[in-house]
Amino acid sequence: MSLQWTAVATFLYAEVFLVLLLCVPFVSPARWQKIFRSRLVGLVVSYGNSFFIVLIVILVLLLLGGAVGDPRGIPKPNLGSLTPIFVLPSLLRRLVTLISAQAALGASSQAFRKQAEGASQAARQYLEDNDALRKVQ
Repeated sequence: MSLQWTAVATFLYAEVFLVLLLCVPFVSPARWQKIFRSRLVGLVVSYGNSFFIVLIVILVLLLLGGAVGDPRGIPKPNLGSLTPIFVLPSLLRRLVTLISAQAALGASSQAFRKQAEGASQAARQYLEDNDALRKVQ
């Protein structure tokens, strides 16, 4: 395998590993949200879009260079293999978005639950106070 196909394969394997890592069920969305909001990830995200575009351009150039073929008679690769290079980054981005949304919804539901418990406790207290006032009268 040539150097360019090794680079493309390494990129794809790294993406598949990240997708599988994000799909691990024993890591909670709240934990992922903390990781996504860390300073290191924030730094990566700030430079991530430009890095992502540069990386895609490099991969396209590598694939087009391989698609032209080698003059020594090495067969041309199938251009249908371009699909995973463009699908996996969008899949990663969508997974991160969904995990963040799930963490936000989990935090929201916990806040609503605490609010409902507080309202229920206040209502019980008011009922007890009301009963105590009725007994006094």
